[in-house]
Amino acid sequence: MLSLSHTGRSLSTLFITHLLLFSLACSQNSNTPASNLASIKLPPGFKISIYAEDVKGARSFAQGSNGTLFVSTRGEQVYALRDTNRDFRPDQKFIIASGLFMPNGVAFRDGSLYVAEVNRVLRFDNIESRLANPPEPVVVSSAFPSDTWHGWKFIRFGPDGKLYIPVGAPCNVCEREDQRYATIMRMNIDGSGLEVFARGIRNTVGFDWHPITRELWFTDNGRDMLGDDIPPDELNHAPNLGMHFGFPYCHAGTILDPEEGDGKNCLMYTPPAQRLGPHVASLGMRFYTGSMFPPEYRNRIFIAEHGSWNRSKPIGYRITTVRLEGNKAVAYEVFAEGWLTSSGPTGRPVDIEQLSDGSLLVSDDHGDRIYRITYSK
Repeated sequence: MLSLSHTGRSLSTLFITHLLLFSLACSQNSNTPASNLASIKLPPGFKISIYAEDVKGARSFAQGSNGTLFVSTRGEQVYALRDTNRDFRPDQKFIIASGLFMPNGVAFRDGSLYVAEVNRVLRFDNIESRLANPPEPVVVSSAFPSDTWHGWKFIRFGPDGKLYIPVGAPCNVCEREDQRYATIMRMNIDGSGLEVFARGIRNTVGFDWHPITRELWFTDNGRDMLGDDIPPDELNHAPNLGMHFGFPYCHAGTILDPEEGDGKNCLMYTPPAQRLGPHVASLGMRFYTGSMFPPEYRNRIFIAEHGSWNRSKPIGYRITTVRLEGNKAVAYEVFAEGWLTSSGPTGRPVDIEQLSDGSLLVSDDHGDRIYRITYSK
């Protein structure tokens, strides 16, 4: 098991306060997994089950070419799960790295696992043949800030073969001279050619490319401290290089920021394709391309809403969908809910991944579990 040293891990007082509030809110309910599942409401024909348990802090997903499911955390570890008998319950679990700096991002390409820490991207070569004895990682790039506030990263390879890497704003709302902040960046597979792809993005922790147009869509978390209902989270569409989505000056396309918006005009920036719930903490998103679900779900966006941390009436803690017609969002709907109960949350969805049979996996970093959603007539 690998342990890596790192620097820059001091947390701001406010960030620590956020984490304590998260922990307090999430410790109010100790229901068993079975009772959690019984409370989950899904459309007719859909079923949710436990795919894996005891995956502490399960966050983002990546699948290897030989069927390994890699699972990141916002702690210090990265897991690998293997379902050797193909019963949709992993029977092997490996910790392939520990001592990492909030390794929230994982991506797989050409036999190698890429892991994004806060300030760098690592590569583990030939990883699926070395799960029990992981190789020493190669540092692909260390060109990112070490701020922990919105510093954890979600990464994926785009259709262009480049690795896309967000750099969140190191604050609730602010403007920084460093042009890396509040962006989605991309680089070549070897770390060269690092550039900003899109700006004005407070904190995205999930993105995917449309299966037909191959254009980028991403979630973005709205700022705090403007009340329960302002601003909403966003689902954004970035078909071109160089677009600006408004942060920190304008939120959700029409809301000028009271601190940073003076002299700005929201018409200068790209509005969201869909306004999401306010403070729902929209994280992982995937286009559904499988054949298990009914045809109307084909190419629909599934979004994991982690749940609000400071809203007077909690919201989120669910899976939602956005239906598109062409490049236009036409419906935003709840798909799975019930993790939020009167005594507190029993789960907090983080990421979504599609298996080869068309079922969906959902990670839960509060319950330390991974769920599987299936459909049968």
